[in-house]
Amino acid sequence: MAAHKTIVIVGGGITGLSAAYYLQKEIKANSLPYEVKLVEASERLGGKIQTYQKDGFTIERGPDSFLARKKPAVKLAEEVGLGEQLIRNGTGQSYILVNNQLHKMPSGAFMGIPTQVRPFLFSGIFSMKGKLRAGFDFILPKGEPISDQSLGAFFRRRFGDELVENLIEPLLSGIYAGDIDDMSLMSTFPNFYKLEQEHRSLVKGLQKSMPKPQKSTGKKPGMFYSLPDGLESLVTKVTEKLDEGTVTLGTTVDHVEKKENGYHLLLSNGEVYKADAVIMAAPHYTLPKIFSQYDFFRSFNDMPATSVANVALAFDESAIKKDIDGTGFVVSRNSDYRITACTWTHKKWPSTTPKGKALVRCYVGRPSDQSVVDLSDDEIIDIVLKDLNKTMDITAEPEFSVVTRWKNAMPQYTVGHQERIANIRKEAREQLPGLFLTGSSFEGIGVPDCIEQGEKAVSDVLEFLQD
Repeated sequence: MAAHKTIVIVGGGITGLSAAYYLQKEIKANSLPYEVKLVEASERLGGKIQTYQKDGFTIERGPDSFLARKKPAVKLAEEVGLGEQLIRNGTGQSYILVNNQLHKMPSGAFMGIPTQVRPFLFSGIFSMKGKLRAGFDFILPKGEPISDQSLGAFFRRRFGDELVENLIEPLLSGIYAGDIDDMSLMSTFPNFYKLEQEHRSLVKGLQKSMPKPQKSTGKKPGMFYSLPDGLESLVTKVTEKLDEGTVTLGTTVDHVEKKENGYHLLLSNGEVYKADAVIMAAPHYTLPKIFSQYDFFRSFNDMPATSVANVALAFDESAIKKDIDGTGFVVSRNSDYRITACTWTHKKWPSTTPKGKALVRCYVGRPSDQSVVDLSDDEIIDIVLKDLNKTMDITAEPEFSVVTRWKNAMPQYTVGHQERIANIRKEAREQLPGLFLTGSSFEGIGVPDCIEQGEKAVSDVLEFLQD
């Protein structure tokens, strides 16, 4: 009979939670003599996935959905019995705010990159000079092969500043809450590098590689999934599937010590957990302190993380004087607005909002405006309402508002990220066998990416323990 072994997971966001779920599933399916413990510093599981219900409104404080084409989140929802409840977003026109005006997002844009020329030629987002410069993509040679570069440098070379700053940057930096001129191309959108290397022109590469749109008279289904009671219902269901006694909340791991056999984890409540393997699903910036005796973790001190805030505002429908047919807008960084984007949640997710009401969610905290996150609720709400008044002519006070701050919550994949992470993992394998690093600081920040990383950590741990 194999010896009993303990696996400790540090961090109860969706990565750590998924790891715990899939580990226990494998343990039961294969009658493995393993025990799983999960330690979470806060008083709740789910990390940035957090849903708030009030007066019939369903408000997401963190992510409001996940991409339907990314299967790990769909699979997890199905496994815990929520598959049939998944709902797609309402589709509609999206906009971009440039020069104090809302412009329709040009059709045929993929992440802001043209796949059809005509809509861009007739768009009011760009000057004629900007349109001509963007056309250089058709004639420029492909870039020299390079291990990494910034998203900004890559797209500016292909399309010029105007298309990048008025269209590509608001879309891409909105996903990562980062500065496009610092963000790593190979850690965020390596497919664009591959397209350029294979097809020279990005536009031509997208035209050749993207599936042809199906001719359909009906409305195109939304690209995102959520759940009727909010994404936190996924967290709740996964948590219910865990064995009793798995989770310890409100407790930090202060220090991890390597022993002759396995590890000792010193907890803030005075306990010591003994582990044969450890899955670290905590933010990268916590690791240098937890592993203070290992110098290679110090490079995480140089990896930035940005802060963001969002404001959900509930209105009576009558308050929206300038009702715009669409699901929301992003803001060009060449504007004097402090909001970075706005979702018309009542249109994107109709099930979130009672009939006759409107729900608007705005985001603040671009990399050059981090101080806004530290303002009081009233100050942030005032900034948002002023910007909304300029775009949507909303002058009424909201029925209520919910401000959510996420401090240092968005890890930044700066140029060279993959190489740095690979080096740290190599050192960890050599010096700390049985320790596995996973989560949003490493290989993707979206919900499906985090779930997938949790699953990968499970297979790595099981392989290690069975060797």
